[in-house]
Amino acid sequence: MRDASVRKSMMVRTAILSLLVGLGLGVAAGKRRTPPASAGLPAQINALANQLRDYPLEDAGTITSQIQKLVVDHMTQWMANRTPTDVEARRELENVFSLLHYPLVGTPATFAQPWKGQSIIGAGYTLGWTDYDRQNVVAIFTGSAGQSHLAAVTNFVPRTDLHYTVLPQIAWEDLRFFIYGFRPGKSQQRLTVALYSFNGQELKTLWENRDIYDGKIDVQDNQVSIRYLKEDEYVQAVAVNRHPPRHLATYQLTATGMVLRDDHEIPF
Repeated sequence: MRDASVRKSMMVRTAILSLLVGLGLGVAAGKRRTPPASAGLPAQINALANQLRDYPLEDAGTITSQIQKLVVDHMTQWMANRTPTDVEARRELENVFSLLHYPLVGTPATFAQPWKGQSIIGAGYTLGWTDYDRQNVVAIFTGSAGQSHLAAVTNFVPRTDLHYTVLPQIAWEDLRFFIYGFRPGKSQQRLTVALYSFNGQELKTLWENRDIYDGKIDVQDNQVSIRYLKEDEYVQAVAVNRHPPRHLATYQLTATGMVLRDDHEIPF
């Protein structure tokens, strides 16, 4: 009788233990089926960017400034112990904006250029929440010996996308590059372009032209060509079903900036 009682007690304990184990596995499985909410910088950027849906660009400064600080601070920390290539910087920015969903976009634009024994890294992005509401940020870093630090930040003109052309060292000691972008709207896109100078510590604008109607830029050594239309001529020509005249402006790059050399009509 005693052996039967012991066996019965052991069976009860085994059943209780099995039940507890089963419940534990069920809870664990439930946790796996419902992962925790994503955390970290991409989630913070996504949460802030989603607020932009309710604001036009003119009223969105508080939110875009918060996003800019988070992104620039992160890139500053990420670059502290590395001198990345432009591709590596672009991939890191892509990760920062990885949780955004259309119409929210965070589009990186980067470059890396050797200059005076250093690597100059441009880590920029376009943050957009409609086809027209866009903000641009470009952070300039200097890197050497496996370390980089933030040197300057600029906000290129709003409502455009973001592109770069780095100039060769010709008649100047500083690093020079164009930032340009295209703004949608009306019947043709509009080009905005600015020539920047970076002396290793400061970034300044040497020349700028905004909203060039159907503008196209081409840089060859020390010469810059911009093809464009005049909006009033375009409207008049379209009204009578004719091609408008196209224009070509040619600039010379100089030690102090840019000089217009010629501006004339060319075939459409």
